[in-house]
Amino acid sequence: MKIELGKFVAVSYDLYSAETEENGEQELLEQAPEDKPFSFIFGTQQVLDTFESELIGKKTGDTFDFELTPDMAYGDYEDARVVDVPKGAFMIDGEFDESSVYPNAVLPMMDSEGNHMYGSVVDITADTVKMDFNHPFAGETLHFCGKVLEVRDATLEELNPSGCGGGCSCGCDDDAEGGCSGGCSSCH
Repeated sequence: MKIELGKFVAVSYDLYSAETEENGEQELLEQAPEDKPFSFIFGTQQVLDTFESELIGKKTGDTFDFELTPDMAYGDYEDARVVDVPKGAFMIDGEFDESSVYPNAVLPMMDSEGNHMYGSVVDITADTVKMDFNHPFAGETLHFCGKVLEVRDATLEELNPSGCGGGCSCGCDDDAEGGCSGGCSSCH
């Protein structure tokens, strides 16, 4: 069975930054090992369109190795997406929520128009929390190497999930501590 619209797909992969480090190797950014594969329903906007376009037509056992430039993935890193948020936005019962708000924490947020997003805490000062709303892989050329583990017809439950429904475009799972670090659209 080939990967096409509406099929359940499970893949394992290693995701590297395409930039070569001083030692000549690429930095490993993320993994979806065979025992914890990344799964999704093809064509339902759970993952990047460009990721899917590289997989279309492949079948169980096929391997893949491709790169996605920033314009094909999460865009360029934008300094304007790093903002100071008043510390008062993080108060619970009049107290600053230091158990949830700390450097490198990824927090669910909402902008003034009601759009949901995730931001990473960069710094905390006396009055503000500096938040980075860029996707963690913004500005990166992404190098995916992997294998198709399963392709099958999706079940009705998989096609109509009540929750997030099977993974995020960044490869995390719903049970990841702190939620999805990638701020991906399929879950949020």
